Amino acid sequence: MIKRLATGLLATAALGAIALAAPATAYAATTAAPAAATTAATGSSGYDYSENWGHYFSSNHRAKSRGWIGVEWDHHQKWNRVDVRGKLYDLDHRTYKQGGKCAYVKFAVHHFGDGGNKWYDGKSYKYCNAGGAKHFAFSKHKVDSVRVKVCQIGLHSSYPTRCGDWEYLYTAESE
Repeated sequence: MIKRLATGLLATAALGAIALAAPATAYAATTAAPAAATTAATGSSGYDYSENWGHYFSSNHRAKSRGWIGVEWDHHQKWNRVDVRGKLYDLDHRTYKQGGKCAYVKFAVHHFGDGGNKWYDGKSYKYCNAGGAKHFAFSKHKVDSVRVKVCQIGLHSSYPTRCGDWEYLYTAESE
């Protein structure tokens, strides 16, 4: 009888310990999983900030872009490097005679210490192949904001048209 009672008490204590440990383990697993998933999905290990961005479109939805941004700060938090990667999709299946245009994406960057509206052209990419996509990547230093705009552009033109809105990919305040 005493042996059964002792075994029952030990089993109850063990179940209680498991029950108390389970929520902590489950909480740790759920809070760690998104960070691990983001790192695995983007290959962003080593970045202080990283995030997928897009899908952003031209105003007529015949061009789109999406991608990833990563920001790495020096250990004194005085400068950074911003890496942007992505794809530009040409969704305009019209011929050029029918008014078809190429896909176009442009980036603007704002540097530390620059005035409020002092944006600089980051990079721009053009892609002319309906149904296809072009990969792109670039890096900038000492950047506190990055934004993107998706447009269309004529095959031989220098002026984009049908632009969507500026979309912010990163601001230093968001970290």
